[in-house]
Amino acid sequence: MTTASSHIAPAPGPAVLMVLGSCASLQIGAALAARLFPVTGSAGATLLRLGLAAGVLLAVARPAVRSWRRHQWRAVLLLGAALAGMNGFFYAALARIPLGPAVTIEFLGPLTLAAVLSRRARDYGWVLLAAAGVAVFGFADGGATLDPVGVALVLAAAVFWALYILASTHAGAAIAGQGGLAVAMAFGALVLLPGGVTGAEKAVTSPHLLLIALGTGLLASVIPYSLELSALRRLPQRAFGILLSLEPAVAALAGWLLLAQPLTPAAASAVVLVVLASIGSTAFA
Repeated sequence: MTTASSHIAPAPGPAVLMVLGSCASLQIGAALAARLFPVTGSAGATLLRLGLAAGVLLAVARPAVRSWRRHQWRAVLLLGAALAGMNGFFYAALARIPLGPAVTIEFLGPLTLAAVLSRRARDYGWVLLAAAGVAVFGFADGGATLDPVGVALVLAAAVFWALYILASTHAGAAIAGQGGLAVAMAFGALVLLPGGVTGAEKAVTSPHLLLIALGTGLLASVIPYSLELSALRRLPQRAFGILLSLEPAVAALAGWLLLAQPLTPAAASAVVLVVLASIGSTAFA
């Protein structure tokens, strides 16, 4: 007989903290990865990020892949492809445009997903408020001067970010623990191998660059994706997608503190709009 307690949903508080921690870790890792670009290129940095992160997670999780069924493998491989596309296109864009605008434009992916998944007018209102903040933050301070190729690349990353959210949900439901994520990262690294192996080899021979690459893998992949996968088990996709509206704010702060990128009054105003939308969506989710 099923008890009443089995129907109680997990408290959303810890999941919200997981998403916030993921945002902070991801942006610090992205700023750290920028130090690899002059030597490895964006493709090499992306390969190092996913490859080293996969090695760490595989050692910790030790997934029982021999017992996986076809639907579990399909979910993991789809997640790996989404990871490869999202990270590959984003780092290629980050080599051309600043961190704040890049994250802001990329956020259009999960923002659009949140709008599609929503069925209440109030939810659309929070999405529209966040969209206004994203638009101001991305374009009020000279966004027209952004490299058009960089913008195109980050828009492609936005599509893969939305796919990553969906794929993470399916993989998290199909496989318990972090084993699915570990194998997905390894598959994503294999997808990126042809384009990134030449640049990655340059970092492998340098202990200093290898240490930076390992830090990037931990901060930009292992920590945030583990937190997000856990959060997705506790939050609806719609609430998770809207919560990520904090990402541009965290990116602006990371760019200001770590990369000396200016945080103008217009950008600060946009951050306020995005934070208000995030608070509202969290309170009424």
